Amino acid sequence: MNKAILSVAVACTLFTLIGCNNRSEVDTIKPAASEELKPMQQSWRGVLPCADCEGIETSLFLEKDGTWVMNERYQGVSHEPSSFASYGRWARTADKLVLTDSKGEKSYYRAKGDKLVMLDREGNPIESSLNYTLEPVKASLPTTPMAMRGMYFYMADAAIFTDCATGQRVAVASNAQLERDYAAARGTETKPILLVVEGHFTLEPNPDTGAMVKTLMAGKQSKFIPGKDCDE
Repeated sequence: MNKAILSVAVACTLFTLIGCNNRSEVDTIKPAASEELKPMQQSWRGVLPCADCEGIETSLFLEKDGTWVMNERYQGVSHEPSSFASYGRWARTADKLVLTDSKGEKSYYRAKGDKLVMLDREGNPIESSLNYTLEPVKASLPTTPMAMRGMYFYMADAAIFTDCATGQRVAVASNAQLERDYAAARGTETKPILLVVEGHFTLEPNPDTGAMVKTLMAGKQSKFIPGKDCDE
């Protein structure tokens, strides 16, 4: 690739994700073709306004597989938990980043240089002197537990979780209790079983290749529901 093309690619890294392409239909954001794909494609952080606290420290992570994770920590509150995490799929319009969470609710952001500016619930600019901007940062995925539903399958010392909300398949970190519960739930059949779990995502090395892969770390709050799937 010559220097001119490389310069354009670097300048448009974020806008290739959100706005360099002027198509109006909603589509999955794709990283610039000239960049090496990374497990953590983009991340931002900022303190957003809060009606009944000092502010909401918000961290947003976009991943190359089309999913996102957000962690929100409510500052100046005495109750617990004060941190909450959510996840879902991201997409773009001509000028907006659209986040759809695991419950189907949408939120909107717009690129401003290398920053992201939060929009209102209809995707319009917020007229306010308060801060609605997230700054680019390098950070790890949050460990705050999230409620998830998906199809769990275990075979040959490896477990896979297919998330109901995003359709993404992720590896599951070794968990002896989860494996025993799965064996009891499936009985004599070897098939995926619906799992309701509180957990978080992390990046762990693939045991065969060493490459870092997205992995579900399941918490103690987990339950298998035999005979049902994501549509029920």
